Order: sequence, then structure tokens, then C-alpha cells
Amino acid sequence: MAKVKSVYICSSCGAKFLRWQGICPECGEAGTITETVESTAPNAGAKAASRALTGFAGSSGSGITNLSAVDLTSRPRLSSGFSEFDRVLGGGIVAGSVVLIGGNPGAGKSTLLLQTVGRLCQNHKVLYVTGEESLQQVALRAARLQIQSNTIRIAAETSIDAICDMASVEKPEVLIVDSIQVMHVSGIESAPGSVSQVREGAAALTQFAKRTGIAVFMVGHVTKDGTLAGPKILEHCVDCSVILEAGTDMRYRTLRCQKNRFGAVNEIGVFAMTDVGLKEVKNPSAIFLNRQESVAPGSLAMVTWEGTRPLLVELQALCDICLYSNPRRLTLGTDSNRLSMLLSVLHRHADFSLSDQDVFVNIVGGVKVEDTSADVPLALALLSSFNNRPIDKGTIAFGEIGLTGEIRPVPYGQERISEAVKQGFVRIVVPYDNAPRKKVQGVEIIPVKRVSDLLSINN
Repeated sequence: MAKVKSVYICSSCGAKFLRWQGICPECGEAGTITETVESTAPNAGAKAASRALTGFAGSSGSGITNLSAVDLTSRPRLSSGFSEFDRVLGGGIVAGSVVLIGGNPGAGKSTLLLQTVGRLCQNHKVLYVTGEESLQQVALRAARLQIQSNTIRIAAETSIDAICDMASVEKPEVLIVDSIQVMHVSGIESAPGSVSQVREGAAALTQFAKRTGIAVFMVGHVTKDGTLAGPKILEHCVDCSVILEAGTDMRYRTLRCQKNRFGAVNEIGVFAMTDVGLKEVKNPSAIFLNRQESVAPGSLAMVTWEGTRPLLVELQALCDICLYSNPRRLTLGTDSNRLSMLLSVLHRHADFSLSDQDVFVNIVGGVKVEDTSADVPLALALLSSFNNRPIDKGTIAFGEIGLTGEIRPVPYGQERISEAVKQGFVRIVVPYDNAPRKKVQGVEIIPVKRVSDLLSINN
């Protein structure tokens, strides 16, 4: 008979302790260690998956073999029905993969998956398991989204053991679990949503997916700071982790890949939320570059690289006289530390000081930009705002600025230039090493070597 004991577990990293501590020694987070009643029954999650593997060929998972003897015959990926979703997943759904989808409440996680099920079930067998909603609630959403639900197989269940048993009988190609935080594994005494339950439940579903070849989608909750709730091992054990983000403009949703064993990371897909569900945005640059005819000072378009494609967005900067002793530095959509570094470089190598100015930076459309190619556009926008001189609407820029004041090249320079030309820009500021060798017809290419070269661009 399993013994029950009390342990203290960090909700951030999953580390266990015999007594409570204010700060976790493993991850350094404060106030994350809570008391949990835990059973000593070993491998409860693994047993749940193993009991459901009857009837699947080659599900033993035991034995040693040569690596050269492993079958390399690749199975075709399944299309989710959304080209943007397939792009984020690396080209489609891989058999036996485990995908974790997170996002804020109301972002549209269940809506996206239900629409995906509606398109997949036309040619493939799919099982949708809901633990947070009743079957009637899901049916009402399907009717609102105008989804043909005749062939959709659905169940309301919160037990991992029962889910694995149902999947072993149904033998679907895709299994969707909504959500992992409400599921529980037998043999573990802690409540659903605890570190132990989430860890063992995810491990059981992952083992079940690898041994049966069923692709599993798990919905995960997020914390107040936007990170996935539960232990960090939850992200380690899955093959793909994506976040559905809702920006300041609630009409659009951004699906961002944070981890992918079968494709590129930092890939994004853009969707528009409508009264009949999510719709793909084929040309994201068009919505993020919805600029006015008269451009104000401090506004400039830039080319960033997300995953495997360029993305054109508008960057805005505002410089204003500081009325207090400490100037404010506020950024939305980009790194505030990089702004502070850039201001120091401009002061040191271009004799351009904003020490008495409040500086505000915003990426239009709620997009988060982590690409270092935003340095040159940001510097130009700051110069434009400070001098109160608008930059011509047909101008676009990209490039990285080093600490010594040099303009460094960025990857995929030619592809960025081609995308800017395609969108109608006729004046492109690029790093000197990214300048094309052949002249582009009808386009002025402005190569820059030093940060001081930026001072004369808008004069």
C-alpha cells in the first residue's frame, strides 16, 4: 500500500524539499515553495500509460538495438488545416509528437484546437478530451464556429488513466487534452494542478504518444507574468511548445513557437479573431504597417526576422523633456535593457545625448521584437523624434549596433531587402556588409558603417 507524506515543492522548477523555505535554492524564485501531500507509489504516470498500450504493435519500448537498425522511413506530416499553424509546428503535425499550447485566458486556445479538430476529422481520426468544459459547452462553441461536428469524437474526462484507455480503444491519429492542469493520475494524492500531478500527467501522455505514434496536444495555463504554469519539466518533456498571445489590439492573435524539435524556433503565425473563430492572416506585414499618409516624427518601418520569414512592423519613439530628476525609459514590444545600451552608444560614439529626455518606444500592433536588427531603426526613430523631423514614408531600415559604434550585418539581409521592395519601400537603410552587390531597380540602398553615419540620413 502506498504511503502518504508531506513534501515542499517549488512550483517554478519542481524541486522538492523536506521543509519550507522562502527562496528556492534551485531557481532563486521567492514564494514559490508550497506544501504538497504526495504518495510514495513510484511511477504512477508511467503505469497509467503502460496499462493502455495493449493492442499497439511495438509498444514494449524495451530492448537494445543498433542505431543503424532503426527504421528511418518518415511518415508524412498531418496538415492542421491552418497554414499558419503548420508553419509554427515546422510544416505540420508529426506522428507521436507532443505539443504544448499555452496562453492567457480568452486568448483562443480551445477555439483554435476545436477548429483544427473540425478540419482534421474530415480525413483523419481525432479524439478531443475536455476536462474544463462540459460536452454541451463544447457543442455550443462548435455550433457558433459553424464546425461540422458529425465526425468529431469527444469525451469529458479528467483521469489520465481513463484517457489513455479510451485512446487505446479509439486509436486516433491525434489526441487533444484540454487542459493538463485539470488532469490527475491515480496513485498521487495531491490535487489536480499541483506540481506532482502536472509532472506525472505530462510524463504519462508523452510516454503514451512515443510508444503508440499518436500525436498529442496539451493545453497549458500560464501564470500572471505570461510563463507556462507548472514545473519546468513540463516544457522539457514535450517536443513543441507554443504560446498564443493576444496583443493590445484584441482582433489579432500571435502564435509563437518557443521550442520545436521538428522545426525552427521563434516562428510565428498570425490569426484574426472573428465572430466565427480564428482566421489566418496571410500577409502579417500589411496589418502591422497600416501607417497614416502623413508620417509623424519618431515613426519608422523596420524589417525583423521571425522564424523562417521576414516581418515588416512599425516602430515608434518619443523623446520629451524630463520634468523630474530621473528620466523615464519605457518600452513596449522590445527589450528595455537594449534601449539603455543603445542610448549609451549614441552618446559615446555619435555625441547624441538624451540624458535630460524621457524616452518611450512602442512596436505598433502589439508585436514583440527580439531581433537585434531593430537597433538601427530605433536609433533613427530617436533622432527623428528629438529633432522633430519626420522620416519619409518610403524609408525602411534594419541593422545591429555594436558597443563600439559599428553597424553590424544581420542574417538574411537579401531576403529582408526583397520583402521591403515587395511592400513598396524605395529607400532602405542597411548595414554596409548587407548591401547588395547589384543595384536594385527603383530603390535607393543606403549602406552605413558607423552609428555616426545615421545622423546625416534624415538631415
